[in-house]
Amino acid sequence: MSTKTERIDRLAELTARTDEGGHGLWYEAFRRLRRSPLAITGAVIIAIFVLIAILAPWLAPYDPASQLWLSEIRGSEGFIPGPRPENWLGVDGLGRDELSRLIIGSRQSLLVGVVATLLGFTVGAILGGLSGAFLGMFGKPGRWIDSVLMRFNDMALAVPSLLLAISVATILGQGLVTVMIAVGVTQVPVFARLLRGSMLAQSHSDYVLASTALGVRKKRIVLNHILPNSMSPVLVQATLSLATAIIEAAGLSFLGLGGADASNPEWGVMLADSQQYLATNLRLAVYPAVAIIITALGFTLLGEAMREALDPKLRK
Repeated sequence: MSTKTERIDRLAELTARTDEGGHGLWYEAFRRLRRSPLAITGAVIIAIFVLIAILAPWLAPYDPASQLWLSEIRGSEGFIPGPRPENWLGVDGLGRDELSRLIIGSRQSLLVGVVATLLGFTVGAILGGLSGAFLGMFGKPGRWIDSVLMRFNDMALAVPSLLLAISVATILGQGLVTVMIAVGVTQVPVFARLLRGSMLAQSHSDYVLASTALGVRKKRIVLNHILPNSMSPVLVQATLSLATAIIEAAGLSFLGLGGADASNPEWGVMLADSQQYLATNLRLAVYPAVAIIITALGFTLLGEAMREALDPKLRK
């Protein structure tokens, strides 16, 4: 847990700094991002993924739930039609077009990733904002509140995220909403600690000391100045969390905790369904696995490039 929390605190510290050249830190970071091959590659992958998800109903050649080619499957011989002109990626074990299911499945993955990240962001921001505000601005009573909130937060950080997601999903039961909530819960402690660290760094800034000396109310300082200036690292983490959310959502679906609607396929479910065909039709597992990996890679590359752009040690 110490390594995980140290990385979070480091990101919070970096984004609290100002740039030496007179420009804002984010302005200089954006300039470096435009020249970063990692950032460009990640942005291109994300843009393609989002476009496919948005245009999925028009891009998919067939209904993902239609078993048009079920009669061609010979289960006793292990024969499932592979790539051909009418089915570019072949069909699955139930005679459904594999390409159509992959395309429609991108919408499900994007929906789960975005909703789960927003859930984790919202709850984490509330907890981290309260903790950082009380500790940074309200003296001894604030330290008690921060101590209570952060001890629960540290316990959540100590549990592996996938294990925590599985526990939550098991309690809530099977379903798409369950997956969103379970994955979102795993993001909460990361966002909470990150915002808390950033707010503590901002609370010692000159503008906060000046505002306090002028008699500005502490509540106004927190809401109008400290909180807005502390959101930068949280936005960077949100990009990285999207990759994690997509992977964890696929993992929960693979374990049978996701939705089971055939008309709205999900990459994790497709991967689980392919297990019985690994010996004869490995491609059925490769397609969704590659889709998950490439999509997560895009968000990871962009997030890591953003984090490096904010680190003064890596600017050269």
